[in-house]
Amino acid sequence: MAIAAIRGKSVFLKTEKELLRLSSGHSADAVHRFRTTTRRLQTLLEQIVTADRRPHKKLLKMLNRVRKSAGKVRDIDAQLDALRSLKVPQEPRRKTQLVHFLLDLRAQHEKRLRKLLKKDNVREIRKRLKRAAGLVQFDAGRDPLAVARELLAGVALPGGFGDENALHRYRTVVKRARYAVEFAPKSPESTQFLAQLRRLQDALGNWHDWLTLTHTATERFGGINESSLVAVLHNLTRGKLRNAVAAVAAARAEFSAVEQIPKDSRQHPKASRNAAAIEARGNVAA
Repeated sequence: MAIAAIRGKSVFLKTEKELLRLSSGHSADAVHRFRTTTRRLQTLLEQIVTADRRPHKKLLKMLNRVRKSAGKVRDIDAQLDALRSLKVPQEPRRKTQLVHFLLDLRAQHEKRLRKLLKKDNVREIRKRLKRAAGLVQFDAGRDPLAVARELLAGVALPGGFGDENALHRYRTVVKRARYAVEFAPKSPESTQFLAQLRRLQDALGNWHDWLTLTHTATERFGGINESSLVAVLHNLTRGKLRNAVAAVAAARAEFSAVEQIPKDSRQHPKASRNAAAIEARGNVAA
């Protein structure tokens, strides 16, 4: 399955658009969209269409620097969303203190991000984006679905309920696999694969957001014996962990089931019936 060229071309324009949007303001939505768009571009250039990464090395390095800085802002936004959704009576003052701490920390990271988005840097990134878009040959790209499966097969599965490091690595690879699938032409197979990856990414991302918030609260207020708020967060995070582990197991079962189906039989049922009818008419004519 070849890459959908129109999607590949549009990611360069979207990256430039989100870069300009981020440079004019650092809202939670602007930060999030820039990060996801640049991740898509990175996946396209590194995994799908480019055999030689050297022409794009400087561009990816510049985008990666900005994305990492934006990622620190995004992590705080995710913690704030989780904390504000927490409806518990335990230690309301500490919850308020934690909100203010996170807001102050966000302002610090915003300041660092702003330094990376000076006019000269933004102008240089835009120039390199245009150059990269002209160099890419979309008709020579790899199969996005095959790339996604290789990415998933290349990372170790969590060894158990407490294997959080492996779960975090798997979460990162799932995102890259999803971005790869998004470059595939629309088909029943790619649509199903993408839906599976989105469900898995949601479960893993939700767990990671609460885990990060729990770590932040623990650093501020101590362990579960020192803060009832921290104890609540620990319990919630363990529940999110169970959901994430279950989602990984379910997704792997679904992926394995699809891999066992012969490729020719993965097409849409209507397409299969049409093909059978055409073959039947051909036999009658013969």
